[in-house]
Amino acid sequence: MREQRRMLVGTVISDKMDKTVVVSVQRVTQHPLYGKVIRLNRKYKAHNENNAAKMGDVVRIRECRPISKDKKFFVEEILEQSELV
Repeated sequence: MREQRRMLVGTVISDKMDKTVVVSVQRVTQHPLYGKVIRLNRKYKAHNENNAAKMGDVVRIRECRPISKDKKFFVEEILEQSELV
């Protein structure tokens, strides 16, 4: 049986490349010593086959085999369309 692949939810921050989007995933964690809540952002490049995801959309990305040097995710689903036109 195939192992479970990582699925992340984030916001598209760039769609300038062909068939690729940059997705910012925000993670909330607590500082180990001081206990302050910290928001950490990480950017992932994801394969966007039909250029369906646009800037500002909330998308779910899933891990896959390496497509290029930096692309190891693909856009599985667009959860929320952006209101930017």
